[in-house]
Amino acid sequence: MTHCALRLTSPSRALSANLRISPTRFSPLRRRSLPLTSPSVAGKSLFFSLPHRRTLALSTNSLKSPYHTKASMAETVTGKSKGEVQVFDTEEELAVSLAKYTADLSEKFCKERDAFTVVVSGGSLIKSLRKLVERPYIDSIDWSKWHVFWVDERVVPKDHPDSNYLLAYDAFLSKIPIPAGHVYAINDALSPEAAADDYETCLRHLVKNNIVDISKESGFPKFDVMLLGMGPDGHVASLFPGHPLVHEKEKWVTFIKDSPKPPPDRITFTFPVINSSANIALVVAGVGKADVVHKSLGDSKSSDVLPVQMVSPEGELVWFLDKAAASKL
Repeated sequence: MTHCALRLTSPSRALSANLRISPTRFSPLRRRSLPLTSPSVAGKSLFFSLPHRRTLALSTNSLKSPYHTKASMAETVTGKSKGEVQVFDTEEELAVSLAKYTADLSEKFCKERDAFTVVVSGGSLIKSLRKLVERPYIDSIDWSKWHVFWVDERVVPKDHPDSNYLLAYDAFLSKIPIPAGHVYAINDALSPEAAADDYETCLRHLVKNNIVDISKESGFPKFDVMLLGMGPDGHVASLFPGHPLVHEKEKWVTFIKDSPKPPPDRITFTFPVINSSANIALVVAGVGKADVVHKSLGDSKSSDVLPVQMVSPEGELVWFLDKAAASKL
């Protein structure tokens, strides 16, 4: 594990709105989907009307219900935020697809850049990465080229139950052969403000050394993929609805001392960094988040913009939803 700025220590636990359906077999390198211009497949109609001119193109295996999927099938939603949404019957199927998505990106960027920069959040996202530590991915991924960062972190000791580092270490990082120096944890001995400055200094060093790419469009660091969860209030990272930090335009990393969700002291990437990403996966499961998913992707008329609706990367945005989270679409 590397403390930003670049102090290597042991990684021990103590430190420690159009809808379109297509096959689940998602690859960022080659995506196949049913063409919306084709009125039928195998003699079966693919289209029916939904309110507000939303169109649902169904696979021939999904005609009984808009959200009925087989183990090998998922819905792909192309919505108003230039993203795709894949909807799965179960969180287990979601985790399988997320693993393939991540492994495909890893292979792509390791070949192109000889490195793969991965940003993770905390919460249930880490559980959804569990298939990566199983075969075939545990053996096929080149873990030596991975570099892992956190989109936000609670300013608590690394062995504290609230630590995003501890959550990721226990469930994921301790199970993969990633070099300790490629795991970039915050320096929790610092104040929130100093920890944020320290993490940004770390990122600038890695950009200078070509480990982290830089966006030619924005001038902010460009990570290969961000794997993000979403809170039931629509927050992402530690960027909360109505908080001034959602409007931060200059800093790469900032701090918050009045988080609406405990613990109050945190650091977080800003939206300019998040939206400079080459790829973002938003992973959302559970009926408790269905209202926010509907507001973000459905026909909600609310004028209030949630932080999750501000996620708009330079590259590709893919939502991974289970059927419960998508139940109100």
